[in-house]
Amino acid sequence: MTQPPPAPGRPHDPSADRLLGAETVVTMDADLTVLPRGGVLLRGNRIAAVGDYEALRREHPAAAAEFLTGRLLMPGLVNTHHHSGLLRGTAEHLPVWEWLRRHINPMHRVLTAEEAEAASWLCYAEGLLAGTTTVVDMWRYMDRSADVARQLGNRLVTASYVGAHPDHDYFDTLDDNERLLQDHHGGADGRVQVWVGLEHLFYADEAGQARAVDLARRYGTGFYTHCSESETELPEFAERYGKRPAFVLDDLGFFESPAVLAHAVWLDEAEIELVARRGVGVAHNPVSNMKLVSGVAPVAAMLAAGVAVGLGTDGEKENNNLDMFEEMKVASLLGKLSSGDAAAMDSWTVLRMATTGGARAMRLDGDVGSLEAGKKADLIAVRADTPRTTPYFDAGPHANVHHNLVHAVRGGDVDLTVVDGQVLVRDGRLVTADLTEIVDRARRAAPGLFARRTAWLAEHDLSDSPFG
Repeated sequence: MTQPPPAPGRPHDPSADRLLGAETVVTMDADLTVLPRGGVLLRGNRIAAVGDYEALRREHPAAAAEFLTGRLLMPGLVNTHHHSGLLRGTAEHLPVWEWLRRHINPMHRVLTAEEAEAASWLCYAEGLLAGTTTVVDMWRYMDRSADVARQLGNRLVTASYVGAHPDHDYFDTLDDNERLLQDHHGGADGRVQVWVGLEHLFYADEAGQARAVDLARRYGTGFYTHCSESETELPEFAERYGKRPAFVLDDLGFFESPAVLAHAVWLDEAEIELVARRGVGVAHNPVSNMKLVSGVAPVAAMLAAGVAVGLGTDGEKENNNLDMFEEMKVASLLGKLSSGDAAAMDSWTVLRMATTGGARAMRLDGDVGSLEAGKKADLIAVRADTPRTTPYFDAGPHANVHHNLVHAVRGGDVDLTVVDGQVLVRDGRLVTADLTEIVDRARRAAPGLFARRTAWLAEHDLSDSPFG
């Protein structure tokens, strides 16, 4: 059982403590501790203690205690790559760069702030209902996204969809990103963090690249971009720079700040060694990479080299849902199939990627990713009494809780989501906003967006290179 020393300052009121217990607590600490009939003591927005539920009840008799029968408690999931959006099910059956040219970039040209906000409401709510407590969102008009997170209660890292090139002036700008840093970084009691984003290195000219590096350095934040998602990028990097993508980013100074690469499918051995040495994180998106035929990321090699690898759903248009439990299953199965090794990407490895790995990649591991005393109170309860989780053994020679979480559980099995000590989902229902209104708002917004995109496509030739 772990408990921190009392915090200095005003006296603590024991009656304000809350104790949650469950059939099992999966802590995801360094030892992968699993506690049958475990408990988590919440004090304000932090975890005060983790241990045996009955022992914690005796030690903290004034705490409001609740035992969640037929449930397990675990850390909230960290979605390290996500795009809000309203294109679900309408951008199908194309490889990534053609998909971008025909569907995605034309959408960005006509997107309004109101539509972007509606998309963030929809996607953050979907994530919370499926157990995602921290989301890294690369989207536009992210001042609106920050406001949504403030109201809904989720933890958010913004990485603006920035274009800093005359051929890609239909994205947000670095001016927009800097205003976001000034106005929202550390907002919502620290739940909103702002990073510098570039949609892709090719979407910025030399001046834009240099300014992005400078912004991250001056504001002491991180840098986030897509990199090596498709094999078609490699010859383009070779022609422009004479090097592979990760070395180009390093040469330009992007790795001088905390950095995360989304996808990293085509990193070679030397690039993996480089990103490991430079402390660069990676967001692995197996469903998206399969759907867009981008390839299979060398995740096992990255993990072996010490790279912090998190999991991401990618966007609603390339997944087509935001269920991190499904992402875990696919990550495990894809790792096995691609390596020809049934033991590859085992359940604990994948659970780490969805929790502590993502937190470490985003430099949030001091606060989230595991249930440990002193960390933020971000946790979820998952039903353990369903046909999918039966039989259920949390200890002994047949212990299968970790396997069930990766291979059987779905996001709809989450019925409690707590972020920063606040209950956001209870009994599988969103409690901080009206889900019906969120869905209705997105449905009202989508037709106008599609109509304007259709009109734009009718007036423009798409034969130019997507690289700009």
